[in-house]
Amino acid sequence: MVLIGNSSALVAGSSTFAALIWWVVPAGALIGGLAYVLWISKFKGRFESETTRSVGNFQRFQDSFRTETPIPEAQKPEEQVPEHRDN
Repeated sequence: MVLIGNSSALVAGSSTFAALIWWVVPAGALIGGLAYVLWISKFKGRFESETTRSVGNFQRFQDSFRTETPIPEAQKPEEQVPEHRDN
């Protein structure tokens, strides 16, 4: 008889634990989700401005390699006059 009493207490304890898990896990997920949304909304403006500035600097750096400087008129190969040398 003692065994039956212990097993019913064990079953009651596990169902209480299961009910507690069904409340604690969703509540923790909800609180975590709300904290994440609040944290993102609070720091989103600062994060975007730093990212935008960084991307702008990087694009300007890349463009500095892409832009071709115009060759001065005296150095253009099609207009150069060959030098005359006396041998």
